[in-house]
Amino acid sequence: MLAQRVSYFTESVIRETTRLASRHNAVNLGQGMPDFETPQEVKDAACRAIQDGFNQYAVTWGAPVLRQAIAEKARRFNRLPWVDADKHVTVCCGSTECMMATLLAIINPGDEVIVFQPYYENYGPDGLLSGATLKWVHLREPDWSFDPQELANAFTARTRAVIINTPGNPTGKVFTRDELRFIADLCIKNNVLAVTDEIYEHILYGVAPHISIASLEGMEDRTITISGLSKTFSMTGWRLGYAVAPEAITNAIRKVHDFLTVGAPHPLQVAGAAALSMPDAYYAKIRSEYTHRRTILLKYLHDAGFTFHEPEGAYYVMTDVSPFGVTGQPGDDDVAFVRRLVTEFGIAGIPGSSFYAPKSLGAQKVRFMWAKKEETLHAAGERLLKLRELRRV
Repeated sequence: MLAQRVSYFTESVIRETTRLASRHNAVNLGQGMPDFETPQEVKDAACRAIQDGFNQYAVTWGAPVLRQAIAEKARRFNRLPWVDADKHVTVCCGSTECMMATLLAIINPGDEVIVFQPYYENYGPDGLLSGATLKWVHLREPDWSFDPQELANAFTARTRAVIINTPGNPTGKVFTRDELRFIADLCIKNNVLAVTDEIYEHILYGVAPHISIASLEGMEDRTITISGLSKTFSMTGWRLGYAVAPEAITNAIRKVHDFLTVGAPHPLQVAGAAALSMPDAYYAKIRSEYTHRRTILLKYLHDAGFTFHEPEGAYYVMTDVSPFGVTGQPGDDDVAFVRRLVTEFGIAGIPGSSFYAPKSLGAQKVRFMWAKKEETLHAAGERLLKLRELRRV
């Protein structure tokens, strides 16, 4: 009596792992959910918005004050000078809804969508729910680069879109200008749209800047840029995401969004505009703090025996757990290892198979995150060091 589409995927492994961690009082280094607070001035703005009466529906596609703030940010930071708040910006209930609304707006059943893997776990179900046929292109270790020929071969007459995630979840991959230019040229050559998830755009390490593919020549009219406030301002529960797109595509996204959720919470949208008005010093501060957190966790992981490539952005690292004797076979794979981590060592990570198709490609990998207070990371690290006894040289 159920729709066939829901048989193709499971409940989010990330959310399931969080429940398991809570049950066993484990330190949760799995779900990308900070244990530190939203900036006080942003919380104060939300309280004022409620008291000032912003408690009924906003404009379906976003409160004007927030859309204006997003447009200004897109012009200034993402280098998209053409963005107009009324023509190009749609506010959704998180970047998750933005992706779903976008695919429903641009995909016909049977259209092909290219996805780089390992991929954020929602992209698979999003593709299936929209009727897309997913074409996988591998990000290759150690630096998670793609093979240009493999990508070029993935484009066919049925290709409608390519999904890009930079900085990336789960790998921390940051696409370079040359890589994005190569993707852009293929999109232009094949008349394909780019859907780019840039939710971690302000969390970078090193000197390489974040580059929005929509800013490259020829991509203005064929890119949907998705981002949000959850990660930058530690407000994952507020569910404020947005899509920036050409006018015709924006109108289609708004139609879908209207019937998915009607709109994001009005008072939180007003406060979101206040968040986007934070000075440049705020972004420098979070970059410095995340760099420090990354240093703490990666050292513990290294000392415990995990192997990995140092992430360039976001706050995740994909680790190889084969040094601990994980064979990748059923019963001795990433899922079993994570369950043991939670129940025996009090640490939660995310099974690598959640980010691959077929899942067997990630059966010896586990993702960890460091969006935590320093004391939380040290507590987790002391537990991680206990895994040294499992390491097989």
